[in-house]
Amino acid sequence: MTPVRRLARVTGVVQGVGYRPFVYKAALAHGLTGWVLNDPEGVLTEVTGPLAAVEAFLAELTDQAPPQARVTGVHVEELPVPADPSAEFVIRTSVHTGSKDTIVPADGHVCADCLAELRDPADRRYRYPFINCTNCGPRYSIVQALPYDRAQTTMADFTMCGTCAGEYGDPLDRRYHAQPNACPDCGPRLLSADASGNTLQGEEALNAAVAALRGGRIVAVKSVGGFHLAVDARDEAAVRGLRAGKRRDSKPFAVMSRDLETAAGFAEIGPAEEELLVSSSRPIVLARKKPGGLPEAIAPRNPNIGVMLPSAPQHHLLLAEEGLDTLVMTSGNISGYPIAYRNEDALEQLFAIAELVLYNDRDIETRVDDSLVRVSAHPELDGPLVSFLRRARGYAPYPVEVNVELAPMVAFGAELKTTVALSRGTRVYLSQHIGDLKNDETWESHQQTARHLAALHELTPRNAAVDLHPQFRATRLALKEEGAGYDRVVQVQHHHAHMASCMAENRLTGPTLGVVFDGAGYGPDGTTWGGEFLLGDYREAHRVAHLRTVPLLGGDRAVKEPVRTGFALALDALGEPEAAVTAFPVLGRWDEQQLHVFATMARRGVNAPHASSMGRLFDGVAALLDVTTHAEYEAQGPIELEGLLARDLSMTAPEQRYRFAIDSTTTTSSTAEIDPRPVVRALARDLADGVDRAEISRRFHSGVVDMVVERTLAVRENQGADAFEQVVLSGGVFLNEFLLVNCLVELRRAGFRAYCQQQVPTNDGGIALGQIMVAHARLAASDEEQRG
Repeated sequence: MTPVRRLARVTGVVQGVGYRPFVYKAALAHGLTGWVLNDPEGVLTEVTGPLAAVEAFLAELTDQAPPQARVTGVHVEELPVPADPSAEFVIRTSVHTGSKDTIVPADGHVCADCLAELRDPADRRYRYPFINCTNCGPRYSIVQALPYDRAQTTMADFTMCGTCAGEYGDPLDRRYHAQPNACPDCGPRLLSADASGNTLQGEEALNAAVAALRGGRIVAVKSVGGFHLAVDARDEAAVRGLRAGKRRDSKPFAVMSRDLETAAGFAEIGPAEEELLVSSSRPIVLARKKPGGLPEAIAPRNPNIGVMLPSAPQHHLLLAEEGLDTLVMTSGNISGYPIAYRNEDALEQLFAIAELVLYNDRDIETRVDDSLVRVSAHPELDGPLVSFLRRARGYAPYPVEVNVELAPMVAFGAELKTTVALSRGTRVYLSQHIGDLKNDETWESHQQTARHLAALHELTPRNAAVDLHPQFRATRLALKEEGAGYDRVVQVQHHHAHMASCMAENRLTGPTLGVVFDGAGYGPDGTTWGGEFLLGDYREAHRVAHLRTVPLLGGDRAVKEPVRTGFALALDALGEPEAAVTAFPVLGRWDEQQLHVFATMARRGVNAPHASSMGRLFDGVAALLDVTTHAEYEAQGPIELEGLLARDLSMTAPEQRYRFAIDSTTTTSSTAEIDPRPVVRALARDLADGVDRAEISRRFHSGVVDMVVERTLAVRENQGADAFEQVVLSGGVFLNEFLLVNCLVELRRAGFRAYCQQQVPTNDGGIALGQIMVAHARLAASDEEQRG
């Protein structure tokens, strides 16, 4: 039989996931000769053999790929068969030159084979907290440069023993070229330290942590991407102690459970939640609480609980101990600062909260927080709807594939929940969640992440995209470097970036209506936006409707004290402070003088900037119902207002839904104003009639859904039947499950193609993706105009 020769280029997540040994074994199984190697673009392999065997081999490159691999393309080239073909198949040395287009693998959970060895007393890695293989273990958090080889990770300082080196060099071994490969004889060590400086190693360190947790004490635990603060989740006093230490009175904590069976004892775990929980990414999954499960102090006034399963070997060892089947695992940081990920920082900072630090001597190159997701269901949705509240460990830095060819560019995201993004080709590499840029430490993390992503992919972005807000730190820095660090800097309006982010991940082009609801974003007119209907595309978007503005009494203070916004809404709807207090008794907690001061601020605009914000409307309604008058954490009012619905997504009867008005002076103009004053008056009537707060919340939520659909229909009528067919929903308010699901369903019923975000967060964590798309479109249009 005449042999054939093929060269195959495989792209995607194909390094650090056991892809070369997989190719090696497949080639041997089919009797082929040739070679395989890693290079900066992915994996390259050449094979020679019978046509049928070669075709079967090529098919397996995608169909039978290792579990951690994500193959995005296989390009095959025919080559002439040499006169003296190779008689063997070999794995060649990695090539380090050329354009780097491979994808760094995300950190992965311990695989079943490694778990079996971890629990086997006869195995040499029995109870070894850093067990891993080519199918699992740390990746993004330890990689320093590509190609992904041990010398370019934080494992470079650990020299493998003879046995580990033998595994590493054997193509038929599960640990062939597993870069973090190690054992108790040659690898990282588990350590513990207390506030007095007493240190322990190995099993003694683990036992000290177990004893502390059983004793109700707080332990800082070094995980894959940083430190957690842990307590026994079944010990209410310990949970309250952790709240005191974190200065976190009510913001929900996440928990880590031993296994699915344990988690199902306190949370409702459906098939979709189970699939996420047991996935290699191991995110926190928001699940419905079961009554009588864990202490209410873990997630007070919330129908959900964030639950995850162990993501590292040391988690399995801790949770295997008697009486420790579930731990609270919250970010290991001082309030307002990023999670600690360096040993020295943890040992310096975390004893302010923890009594013991359980750590190790394997450095983390990049801090990576836990990812947080939620699954929603509705009979009219095409399967489970997965929403990211935070995208980090297990998913970053996987790129978003778009349908536009992009030049190298960096986007610096927003000021809150920020991420950074870099583009090349049809990929946008989105970083892990970084946090709020409130301090120098988080800012440095933001900048370091941008540098690291660029270095990993050998990207030198010539242009930058930033927010329109002139006071944002990233905006000021980028504009300062325009002409020096960057050729051009493009400022992108916040809500246009939200809209473009949703368009990009759904690979949309053309005229689109963006319904963008959030807390705040700087508008082109210099005011605060947040309740927007935008019509346009990547290049430009025009405001066609917005929520009526409300004064924020005291500016940013109104965000922390939403009762101020509640008063402003009531004053606007009812006219006088006395009427507002009569309708909403919660406002009577202020004395008459303070109420009149607030009324004067609102009417004269004194320290009361106006905002057209849906997030602030939800704040105000939560306050008027006395659900949340003062917020400890962002969006607490909206979260607790939605919590009254207990994740029941059913709309109330049409005649009971609160109705918004449209300002009659704007209905024929280009921009309509959506007036919530009738909604506030309806709230007052229902409160006076003794309607249950949960029912009032449902009527309010249902009214917002109706308003979205009605306004979308009105925009199409005003703009023309062919103006748009696709609608995207974005912004942090659409983390509200009731609003998101019902808007999708009702818009589709009305004949629109409605989309939301499932690859990146709909909150500000997705802004950087949108900034890239808008900036690219504008620069391309500018270049085209100059050429024309």
